[in-house]
Amino acid sequence: MATFEPTKIFSMEDSIEYSSGGVISKQVLKKQSGNVTLFSFDKDQGLTEHTSPYDAMVHMLDGEAEIRIDGNPHHLKKGDCIIMPAHHPHALHAIEPFKMVLTMIKQ
Repeated sequence: MATFEPTKIFSMEDSIEYSSGGVISKQVLKKQSGNVTLFSFDKDQGLTEHTSPYDAMVHMLDGEAEIRIDGNPHHLKKGDCIIMPAHHPHALHAIEPFKMVLTMIKQ
């Protein structure tokens, strides 16, 4: 199921807005093998430490964030990517408002 129209050109960064004091997620693609989701985080927003049974890749579209994987901090900015391995604890914190694409691979 695609939430964006197939074969149409779109800008990932322009497809999601910021919300004052909040976090927004917008699903781009959802398949049995994985999904692609856009996120925006306002400054100082984030996700508390958690684990996932799937590998995931973050691609930063805008702003700056700290992503902790196994307790180790990683400072990411626009254009950066990082892989969060399955079953490893990770957390996100917005140093400034940021947008990202999360690609989760289930198979």
